[in-house]
Amino acid sequence: MIQELTREAIALLKQLIETQSFSSEEDQTAAHIEAWFQRYGIDYKRTQNNVWTVNKHFDASRPTLLLNSHHDTVKPNSAYTKDPFKAIVENGKLYGLGSNDAGGCLVSLIAAFTYYYNHDNLKYNLVIVASAEEESSGPNGLNSMLSVIPKIDVAIVGEPTLMNLAVAEKGLVVFDAIITGTPSHAAHPNDDNVIYKSIKALQWFKDFKFEKGSEALGDVKLTVSQINAGKQHNAVPADLSLVIDVRVNDAYSNAEIAEILQKEAPVTSIIPRSLRLNSSSIPTDHDLVKAGVAMGRSTYGSPTLSDQAVLSCPSLKLGPGDSTRSHSADEFIYLKEIEEGIKIYVELLNRVIV
Repeated sequence: MIQELTREAIALLKQLIETQSFSSEEDQTAAHIEAWFQRYGIDYKRTQNNVWTVNKHFDASRPTLLLNSHHDTVKPNSAYTKDPFKAIVENGKLYGLGSNDAGGCLVSLIAAFTYYYNHDNLKYNLVIVASAEEESSGPNGLNSMLSVIPKIDVAIVGEPTLMNLAVAEKGLVVFDAIITGTPSHAAHPNDDNVIYKSIKALQWFKDFKFEKGSEALGDVKLTVSQINAGKQHNAVPADLSLVIDVRVNDAYSNAEIAEILQKEAPVTSIIPRSLRLNSSSIPTDHDLVKAGVAMGRSTYGSPTLSDQAVLSCPSLKLGPGDSTRSHSADEFIYLKEIEEGIKIYVELLNRVIV
């Protein structure tokens, strides 16, 4: 059955690649995923562009394990040399937009779920969500499904990890900061030039270190990623704006990061855009982690954000493909990575839920 599911999973991935599915525009890829469940006689539901279902013998008295990955994509960048919407196989690689992030993970998880759908007396219920709007952190993605699906106790989030175990993931807070000064004509003296004042603030952000590190995720990473001031050459502006990207380890909540920067940063104001994308993790002694390690998979902390950020339960990021290929030109995944991914998902679940 695994061989059949692998063939069908690769065929589904080719369909997904050749169907545009930018965030909030995933209606057609959702239809392809619905067709899979129809073909295998699996009763499913669709909530907006999220397609989800539970195992046939769902038992509310048992804990529930979520399998999740997304079917939306970013827009292709201008450096593509291949058609991003054509599934091209060359030298064992399947090229196409969303092949690696995260189509390979999604179809592998769907195949693993299908393998266990009819099993009875599982230790965990299974619920799978093929989610929308992950790339945009939109309002109609996995976050909107948490009140719709059964309560979940633990999750596997499918993102490319080379099938190693990302046992923690950094959160994200984006801040908008303002520095104010005295506006003036550029020809006149001005000891309160906001652009010069920003030099001290930028140096502060460059040098600032949050005290608490993390064994899994290292230090909090703070980066000034945008700066904007002035509209014409002969006028000193009244203010200057900064955007600060903060990748948060599991030693802090996002609210704590905001409190520290609002107290310490040498700016007129600094306001977080959102505090909801917190760091996430799973205890290293959880059965899923112990099973993965026993299978020879390594553990690490991930610097990249995923739908884990909206989950409050323990969660493990695991999937075929390589994160460094995500959002790159001529994105691809090796076919053997999908074959391996399905086998590892099935074996991992066998060790934990059967």
